[in-house]
Amino acid sequence: MASISSETNGKRIQFVDSNCARKSVWLGDVDKRTAEGFRLRVEKIINSRIAGSSPDDETSRWIAALGDKMHARLATAGLVEGRASMALGAFADAFIAERGDVKPATATVFGHTRRCLVGHFGAEKPLRSFNQGDADRWRAWLAGEGLAEATIGRRCGIAKQIFRAALRRKLIDSNPFADLKSRVRGNKGREYFLSRSDAAKISEACPNVEWRLIFALSRYGGLRCPSEHLGLKWADVDWQRGRMLIHSPKTEHHEGKETRWLPIFPELRGPLLEVFEQAEPGTIHVINRYRSVTQNLRTQFERIIKRAGLIAWPKLFHNLRATRQTELASEFPIHVVCAWLGNSRAVAQEHYLQVTDSDFQRASAPATAETLRVPQRAVSAGTGVETSGSETPEMQNRPELPSDSGRYLPALTQQMGDTGLEPVTSSVSGRRASQLR
Repeated sequence: MASISSETNGKRIQFVDSNCARKSVWLGDVDKRTAEGFRLRVEKIINSRIAGSSPDDETSRWIAALGDKMHARLATAGLVEGRASMALGAFADAFIAERGDVKPATATVFGHTRRCLVGHFGAEKPLRSFNQGDADRWRAWLAGEGLAEATIGRRCGIAKQIFRAALRRKLIDSNPFADLKSRVRGNKGREYFLSRSDAAKISEACPNVEWRLIFALSRYGGLRCPSEHLGLKWADVDWQRGRMLIHSPKTEHHEGKETRWLPIFPELRGPLLEVFEQAEPGTIHVINRYRSVTQNLRTQFERIIKRAGLIAWPKLFHNLRATRQTELASEFPIHVVCAWLGNSRAVAQEHYLQVTDSDFQRASAPATAETLRVPQRAVSAGTGVETSGSETPEMQNRPELPSDSGRYLPALTQQMGDTGLEPVTSSVSGRRASQLR
């Protein structure tokens, strides 16, 4: 049904298709064994087309593995369907336009990824021309642009999604970005804990009661800004039970995560009452002056921080939320804190919980006299043991044993003898006694 024709500069497969038309496929300069294998594949394809069925799995995999040039020759001969070809820029635009299910902020991040892909590869680069080396070089290029590791991971993850969509549409045979490292980890170098004293300065610098409440909801309520602030309504505030219902656009696509209850913490009640007392009758939303899309809360917040005599920290609103979660986690069980703030334990651990200076201060706080009371190798009173005159102030200030502690020395000496240690006696030098302490 198909035969091999040898010519001066290569070989050709000649065959008669299902419509009894004579056709051929140019192979080029290949050896006889390769040409014979190709001939058998062509016969299988012709047989399947005559039977009106798809080629067997092995033949289908062989077709998918063909290079674009050879695949195009088969398509020209009518043996396979032509491969769709699309450029990077056009497909990325179509992908973003079709993702109407994502939040506006996520769509913006998609746009950043598209810009980075096109900026590095060019809008006209065919999707089929990408390989794993291209993906690796692109990730390295992102790092060279000075982007944070978390940002790089996020953009690599979106690039995976774009090429996965192309794979599902059979525009490519494999996803060259599939193995790219894309996990988004917390950046410990950009953590910041806002102390209550600095928070008080910022609150004083706020221009009005609404801004003071926006800050309080961020620092002491842990709300996501601005989406959860702007979604808060007076009908959501339950003064009697001391809680308020928070609407979460970020997590609403997860079942049961559309809303959550948050306590009206003491730090929130005052700012809430201030705004409530100034609100016009019939007002629906808690925050009203800053609802316009033209309002840039971040820029205004930076001015407030400067007015308070402080320096703006990284991730302004995120670190306020992280500060509050860290505080609450030291007082309440983590599952309770996560329920209040609307995230998971894993996310809290990776992106929110911090080790603070107060943690170190509590851990290194001076112990009580009782906790410092340990068996003494030598004391200055009641034992007759010489002490070194070069003791440090810390050693001199150690609590002494009771005045009748000499009666414990024989038992202590016996115990040390049982363990093979040299007992402390009055003949031990002051230096030796100090070492045994």
